Amino acid sequence: MKAWAIVEVAQPLQEIDLPTPEPTGKQVLLEVTHAGVCHSDIHVWEGEWDLGSRGKMRLLDRGVKLPLAMGHETVGRVVKWGPEAEGQGLEVGQTRIVFPWVGCGTCAKCRAEEDNMCLQGKALGIFQNGGYATHILVPEPRHLVDPGDIDPALAATYACSGITVFSAINKVMPMEADVPIVLVGAGGLGLQAIAVLKAMGHKRIVSVDVSDEKLEAARQAGASDTLNASGEDAAQRLVALCGGPVEAIIDLVNGSQTARMCFDALTKGGKLIQVGLFGGELTVPLPLMAMRALTVRGSYVGSPKELRELVKIAQGGGLPSIPITREPMQNADSALQRLRAGKVTGRIVLTAEAA
Repeated sequence: MKAWAIVEVAQPLQEIDLPTPEPTGKQVLLEVTHAGVCHSDIHVWEGEWDLGSRGKMRLLDRGVKLPLAMGHETVGRVVKWGPEAEGQGLEVGQTRIVFPWVGCGTCAKCRAEEDNMCLQGKALGIFQNGGYATHILVPEPRHLVDPGDIDPALAATYACSGITVFSAINKVMPMEADVPIVLVGAGGLGLQAIAVLKAMGHKRIVSVDVSDEKLEAARQAGASDTLNASGEDAAQRLVALCGGPVEAIIDLVNGSQTARMCFDALTKGGKLIQVGLFGGELTVPLPLMAMRALTVRGSYVGSPKELRELVKIAQGGGLPSIPITREPMQNADSALQRLRAGKVTGRIVLTAEAA
């Protein structure tokens, strides 16, 4: 198979040949048709995460091996499967979304279909080859979801950006439709979050970014209010825009600056859900955590159950689309660099020859 892979950290992706995997056990082999380009891919490509005063977390120290085909937003067609996957409804040629946040497959979390919380996570596109390739090997049939009538390019984005925002939103719900929910970041995740909130019937959706262009995209997607957080007093301006301190904020950037702004804008009993991996740290005044009954909670992607639930919502056009730019798979490196430079509205989805 061909792969567009990291051969050396922070160097251009290279087109390489790899052996096409032969599925064993419960494994399923798919021919890739679509692969989303996600901001997390930038961190994988750079090889590290910024942990603030705790230094850097380097992927090569955590067992990531190169060369690596990234890509964790994948749609493909079923090609073949191992003997233990017989009788599980598989047919050659089926189009399926790939759930990529796979774990060990045997622990209590994996058995409960909370694979994304497995301590031995082996995510596709990070610890195993992902969708930037002609083929992808999936551990078992339950990690495949039928997209039905959804555009496969859009469906690919649900495997990460879709379930990531869906899971984060679930952590602040239920809320009255007219109570502001603040979304920090108006990139692919932010626009996807607006779409999910609209599908849930929420009306007061506040989008925050430092790019007027992205905020305009957020307004077009259905944000009721927008705030450019550049400059001073962003937290105070956010509180004023929302008509008072905020009950629910989802930080899709999650850097030191955005986290501090979000924390300072929370009302008593407010919730800050931290999603992004931008980096840095947040120092909080501990008495305020108790006196104001605040919640600061991380949210890591989503589960297979949430992916199936989200796809069900999206059937028949139930979930508004986000802006998608299609690029040939061989443009994987230039697409990644455009995203890294902040020049992408919505999502780039790579299309393979099989599409």
